[in-house]
Amino acid sequence: MAYLENLKTFIRVYELGNMSAAARDQRISAAVASARIASLEEHLNVRLFQRTTRMLNPTEQGTLFYRGACKILEAMENAEADVSNVTHSPRGTLHIAAPLGLGQRLIAGAIPAFHALYPLITIRLRLSDRKLDLAAEGLNAMFFLGVPEDSSLRIRKIADCDRVLCAAPEYIARKGMPASSADLASGAHDCLNLRYAGAPEFQWPLRTPEGVKRITVSGPFESDHGDVLTQWALQGHGIVLKPIFEVHEYLQRGQLVRVLESEQPVPIQMACLYAHRRRQDPKARLLIDFMTDHIKASLPRQAE
Repeated sequence: MAYLENLKTFIRVYELGNMSAAARDQRISAAVASARIASLEEHLNVRLFQRTTRMLNPTEQGTLFYRGACKILEAMENAEADVSNVTHSPRGTLHIAAPLGLGQRLIAGAIPAFHALYPLITIRLRLSDRKLDLAAEGLNAMFFLGVPEDSSLRIRKIADCDRVLCAAPEYIARKGMPASSADLASGAHDCLNLRYAGAPEFQWPLRTPEGVKRITVSGPFESDHGDVLTQWALQGHGIVLKPIFEVHEYLQRGQLVRVLESEQPVPIQMACLYAHRRRQDPKARLLIDFMTDHIKASLPRQAE
């Protein structure tokens, strides 16, 4: 199995372009990762990477070996999956990711129930509101809201998720209830926005009497953490656009109130993204099927 571990480390070093990052991903030391690469190079009698003080670039032989190593690892995963199917005991580790709000409210709580059904499957969950690269992060699946930019990956749609504009009663008492989306576009109201690296201009897609329009909004506060926006809204600092499942409890208790109900946001797609080479992995399909059923049963709707 040592050779397979060397292959796994080589693949992650190649994909991440950094020995230390690959070592952290594999949960080994940088020294062990370096030794595994050196062992492969000695076995193959070639250099797999050109190393400088700042850069780590694959050689021509390294690029060729990466393609073959991926095929070997995929074949091993498929073979292990076949054995798991026969024994009815799927095993292994799944790396999954989700935005903070979705992960905390709809996925994290269901993982123990999934593990109870499949105790030999280990789950590593990463939560982040930043955009993640499925391959670079070594993920089996990534739950998300919206439309992914990478069309080369496979998408499993889960549901169209209702969204709502809302604010704290004290904010409405201070600033007034907006009468139309024009009030938001004019800058008369403080809008709380999710900001991450590479984020486009803030635009909220609303159903107006003239049809769906993308309303450009602004405000004094931005964050790359969705729950921070919710807390600011609860403290009366502005209006926030949120999936209903993230603010449902606050709406029910009156801590937040719906804003501009005549021009509500369009729903957003909730889906799961996974790579083609993982499509035959039974344990990944088991998790995606389980989470899809759980999320569909848990989502609150506009009328609730």
